[in-house]
Amino acid sequence: MASTTSNRRPASRGSQRHAVRIRLAEASDLAFLAGNHRAMAWETEHRRLDPAVVRRGTRAVLHDPARGFYLVADLDGRPAGQLLVTHEWSDWRDGDFWWIQSVFVRPAFRRAGVYRMLHAAVSVLAAHAPSVRGLRLYAASTNRAAQRTYEKLGMTRTGYVVYEQLVRGVGRRRGRGARG
Repeated sequence: MASTTSNRRPASRGSQRHAVRIRLAEASDLAFLAGNHRAMAWETEHRRLDPAVVRRGTRAVLHDPARGFYLVADLDGRPAGQLLVTHEWSDWRDGDFWWIQSVFVRPAFRRAGVYRMLHAAVSVLAAHAPSVRGLRLYAASTNRAAQRTYEKLGMTRTGYVVYEQLVRGVGRRRGRGARG
């Protein structure tokens, strides 16, 4: 599953065209993906994630498709961004919702349409998967830029609030549970 298109960078970065290629992640992407998870947690929540735990969690998805799949966006042959898709069964709709998670575009590649291309690829894959009823994601309540991006791509805010209760100690700090 690879798709390629061209996007223009913002005027401040020149008017040259850049090829974006979306592909399924491979085992060789482990360091890129895990590094981005840690960068995203720091950037959005000022949280330091344990590198070993993040690598194990990322590797688990890469080696077990039942857990989900990663898409990677390559810009001019260099990995630029990623997202993870997991699934949730809906008995109300007799089908799956795909959850878009772990979205991250490296700062040097932002505003170049990388996430838009990742989102479009997930949308196409979902449209061709008969059991998929829709796409969902959650965003940090303080990440207004991400929220605007998702809304521009046709996603709507739901009436749901996310709660969690951790049952294992990994990621806990000062009595608060860790997201992710």
